[in-house]
Amino acid sequence: MSAPDITLFTAAIDPADIADLRTRLGRTRWADWLPGSGWGYGTDESYIRRLCAYWQDGFDFDGFAARLNAWPQFLTQVDGEQLHFYHIRSAVEAARPLVLVHGWPGSVVEFLDLIGPLTDPVAHGGDPADAFHVIVPSLPGYGFSGPTRQPGVTAQKAGAMIAAVMEALGYPRYFLQGGDWGSIVTSAMAQNFPDRVAALHVNMAPGGPPNPAIPVEGLDADEAAEYARLGQHMAIDAGYAFIQTTRPQTLAVAMNDSPAGLAAWIIDKFHAWTDHGGDLDAVFDFDHLLDNLSLYWFTGTAASSFRLYHETNFRAAYAHAVVDVPTGIARFAGEPFRWPRSLIERNYRNVTDWQELPLGGHFAAFQRKDDFLRVVRAFFARQSP
Repeated sequence: MSAPDITLFTAAIDPADIADLRTRLGRTRWADWLPGSGWGYGTDESYIRRLCAYWQDGFDFDGFAARLNAWPQFLTQVDGEQLHFYHIRSAVEAARPLVLVHGWPGSVVEFLDLIGPLTDPVAHGGDPADAFHVIVPSLPGYGFSGPTRQPGVTAQKAGAMIAAVMEALGYPRYFLQGGDWGSIVTSAMAQNFPDRVAALHVNMAPGGPPNPAIPVEGLDADEAAEYARLGQHMAIDAGYAFIQTTRPQTLAVAMNDSPAGLAAWIIDKFHAWTDHGGDLDAVFDFDHLLDNLSLYWFTGTAASSFRLYHETNFRAAYAHAVVDVPTGIARFAGEPFRWPRSLIERNYRNVTDWQELPLGGHFAAFQRKDDFLRVVRAFFARQSP
């Protein structure tokens, strides 16, 4: 890949698009719900109606734009595809570069509250030794990276695009952190660019294609039970992924037309993949959730975010790279995608740190900022640049 040109970017939300969103929300033709069904059939009626009502009449769209623009952002083109990213250099001379990569149905907004503590830890009560230059890309096809323009934009391609940006920014060696698709993308980068990736940290560590129907040898009783739980989760909750893998464009027509439909589809995952004790309001406020939803809506990237599943193949993604760089793994208690450690270490062959967190779920950086900062800082503090 040739060195990409990089241009400064500022997010702007067209008032006409805000008015259109409000009109669409106000005209939502709601589905029927069985009385008392709660979250048992999918998204809960009371919750999604409250969220959409707030999105229509209570959400601060100017504040949303201000939060997006609080840190320097850039656009570039790599191999015919656009890539959006944040790049914030720390004032600490010894700071080291760290790339944070999101997944679906998340976005760069998951990391916005972490940029300050990571780049300027002293201002947030921390140690200057924990300072990083922070790079937060929007995956190709997500957010301000905009819709993908051609087939073949896989997780491997996304990783190569991010690597090209890091080279253009002048970082020959760097750290990586990812969850969900971010863990797949960063793991591919660690395999394909081991001379550039100094260390990797993931908060979702795959241990091969999740197919518990096929017996796996060498698991002890506890690991076999954990693998069975993964299989149960995949049987109950992976339908979204198979739809997005096999029929992404069919689903996208509805998601791109109905903000309430997009909200229901995405919020269902925040409820299912987070430890909240039955009260999602207790762990995520509407503003944070709507920052994420609004980014998908205003960029029109539902379709292209789904395409990553089709291009990479959801099951094949978990049979990812063999990683030999130093690796840290943090498993938050509510993470539903949990493989036995022995299977994980077949892929990650140099695990130097393993943390089991008692709280938090799939969206760890978004939900448990302090815990996420603690484990990430502690791991990379022990790594050589």
